[in-house]
Amino acid sequence: MTTFLDKIRGRTRVVISETERALHICKGELQGILGPGEHSLKNGRGTLVVERQSMAMPQFRSAYEKALFDKLPQVAEEHLTVIRTGPGEVAIVERDNRIHTVLGPDERLVLWTDAGPWTFEVIDTAADPALTSKLMRRLGDARQTQQFVIVPVTDGSVALLFMDGVLTKVLEAGVHAFWKAGRTVTQKVIDLKRQALDVTGQEVLTLDRVTIRINLSADYRVVDPVKAATEVKDFTDTLYRALQLVFRKQLGALKLDQILEKKGEVNAEAAAKIKADMAEIGVEVSDIVLKDVILPGEMREILNKVVTAEKEAEANVIRRREETNATRSLLNTAKVMAENPVMLRLKELEALEAIAGKVDRLTIHNGTVGLMNDLVRLRDEDAA
Repeated sequence: MTTFLDKIRGRTRVVISETERALHICKGELQGILGPGEHSLKNGRGTLVVERQSMAMPQFRSAYEKALFDKLPQVAEEHLTVIRTGPGEVAIVERDNRIHTVLGPDERLVLWTDAGPWTFEVIDTAADPALTSKLMRRLGDARQTQQFVIVPVTDGSVALLFMDGVLTKVLEAGVHAFWKAGRTVTQKVIDLKRQALDVTGQEVLTLDRVTIRINLSADYRVVDPVKAATEVKDFTDTLYRALQLVFRKQLGALKLDQILEKKGEVNAEAAAKIKADMAEIGVEVSDIVLKDVILPGEMREILNKVVTAEKEAEANVIRRREETNATRSLLNTAKVMAENPVMLRLKELEALEAIAGKVDRLTIHNGTVGLMNDLVRLRDEDAA
């Protein structure tokens, strides 16, 4: 506490706690840094300024920073830790073995040494832009992820890593991390698993000038991800357009009847061209299938009538064939009976039996006399 004597002498007493440090300014001129304890300072005509800074906020920030380093470099070195990074460098700053912050390229950080102890590591990211898995996890736990990019790659895929637009690496499955360090870091994930591409609703004008719509399907997989990503803008779109163009040309040279007759079949020459073209950009095409041929409404009605007429004609042919067979069978039966009167009588008897089962009484006039005599005669001949 400032006493009466202090006032007479033009001095002021200032108490700095253990959790503080202070800049001592008198008449606008920086005098030094005050540590913990009580200080008696000149305060002529109220020109004393004491700028307190808490050690809970370890970064040094003051309008007098440049004056401190220029006029009192030894004082600055005693109380402050300075960390600098150059172009393409990052610095990991730790206190008590815990990550405090990460500096990007061309940055400067001034810390109170008394808030430490401080340690730091400066990394040249141009030499090795990748982070180890351990460091990536530590930075993630400390929520210091602003200086790097995480690239996750799932099983069955690869990722192409681009730095400032230049392909630098092909990444296998796993989690990867890379320092940005003033660069633009991007990635493109390529799925290597077999996939299907559908081309639907494509209109084609046939040779006989009928407009139809077709649906195609192709199975493919990427075998060279670098070629697939760099030779063309979008390899999937390239395959889609190849299927469109080739099959429009193929089907446009055929009549509707030919297309319907070969529905589901794919021209071998057309398929071979697509496969060869896609192989040049690292894509392997396997099965190509013409799934559907969709006709306009009026054409469907006409074809339905044609099919119905064809089916009716086939049915008439079958009926005539059956009638002819039945007639031929009756003729053969008649010939056999004409040559064998006993069989004819047996047929008569079967007919009488069938009729007798359906009526109460049946009267026969001399109908079976001849039959009985023939039966007795046959029996006598067999006995002899």
